[in-house]
Amino acid sequence: MTIIMDNTLVERYVAAWNETDAEARAKAVAELWTEDATYTDPLADVAGHDGIAAVIQGAQGMFPGLVFTPGEVYDAHHHIARFTWHLGPADGEPVAVGFDVVELAEDGRIRRVLGFLDRVPAA
Repeated sequence: MTIIMDNTLVERYVAAWNETDAEARAKAVAELWTEDATYTDPLADVAGHDGIAAVIQGAQGMFPGLVFTPGEVYDAHHHIARFTWHLGPADGEPVAVGFDVVELAEDGRIRRVLGFLDRVPAA
């Protein structure tokens, strides 16, 4: 299976993580992820739309007022993409930096996310 991907995937992904309205976030998650999608990072291991939306809401609660932005790295082949992201104040220095690997299903939606935290705020 070969799926053509471009960085609009990252833009849509980041937009979902920034969506603060619960209904709009649920819609964004449903449009971007398959029903049985999984999301795993050092702080979470969830499956399904509700689990993914809950992780996003939790991240927003931990870092109120901060926004996700695409990082400098984007690479894709076949049905897999990897990219970096930043979390910080709008137009400011990021307080967190991460690296995600996504696997896409045949319909182009995300089937799996494996997330890594490269830099996190000091406790």
